[in-house]
Amino acid sequence: MAALKASNFLFRRPALPFFRSITTNINSRRPSIEDVRSLRLITAVKTPYLPNGRFDLETYDNLVNMQIANGIKAILVAGSTGEGQLMTWDDQIMLIAHTINCFGDKVKVIGNGGSNCTSEAINATERGFAAGMDAALHISPYYGKTSLDGLVAHYNAVLSIGPVIIYNIPQRTTQDIPPSIIETLAQNPNLVGVKECAGNDRIKQYTDKGLVVWTGIDKESHDARWDCGAVGVQSVAANLIPGLIRELMFEGKNPTLNSKLKPLFEWISQEPVPIALNTALAQLGVIKPVFRLPHVPLRMEKRADFVKLVNEIGREHFVGEKDVQVLDDDDFIIVARY
Repeated sequence: MAALKASNFLFRRPALPFFRSITTNINSRRPSIEDVRSLRLITAVKTPYLPNGRFDLETYDNLVNMQIANGIKAILVAGSTGEGQLMTWDDQIMLIAHTINCFGDKVKVIGNGGSNCTSEAINATERGFAAGMDAALHISPYYGKTSLDGLVAHYNAVLSIGPVIIYNIPQRTTQDIPPSIIETLAQNPNLVGVKECAGNDRIKQYTDKGLVVWTGIDKESHDARWDCGAVGVQSVAANLIPGLIRELMFEGKNPTLNSKLKPLFEWISQEPVPIALNTALAQLGVIKPVFRLPHVPLRMEKRADFVKLVNEIGREHFVGEKDVQVLDDDDFIIVARY
């Protein structure tokens, strides 16, 4: 990886003609909790970059249009897959507003509002709903963490603003949100449901009690949907193969297709998301091979493995029209300041 190029451009948000005052959307998009609860497939969309580290909005729009063309009805903006953690709040809200302004009549827009700081989570959620998003995704406070009573107070603070999906991913936060807390919060009418990454046994426990749950793990999504009662998946892999993930979620049990896709699911999750996804999209030629630190592309042997997977599954199932290729280290641009 030593040959990877680095760039130290400062990220300055340009004046963007599409960025209208977000308050103009407050009455034009009224979130429907039941509409969001029925979504079987939500793509956690990737945020692409220009060589200077700024948002590549033209490519972003192309990515969203690829999802829409494949029947995807909802996207998650600026989650961990979309690298919201590498954005300022202003840029994150701008991207949510841009998505709503450009695609809000075609897809439901879930905006990431999660933060370790309750005050920041409240502010981001208020601004996202002012922009017109349909629901907010909220991870639990991470690193500093809190007590179980603190979890209830934190979530009640954001639930008072509008529809919220609770995101439980103890792999990232190191703190599981136990069922007792979810069941307490489920009494709030603004709780849309749970994005659960603690396994399908937990999902079954919730769905048996009538709670709405999505899995956030692609390799568990088929069984979560068809055996454990999950409404569907909030998917990383759908960035690459939206049509096949839609088939997996909508067209009945299909262990053959699930087995065919499992090697890809494993490949995507071999490093923290979205490292492998970013590498894959660059090798498919649908985004520029730009990474914001601390993310760097997969090593060469893993890049070659992806080309093999594409050929095994079929290039026609993947987004983009260019031939897949193994990129060299020198093809990637690593941006340290943005």
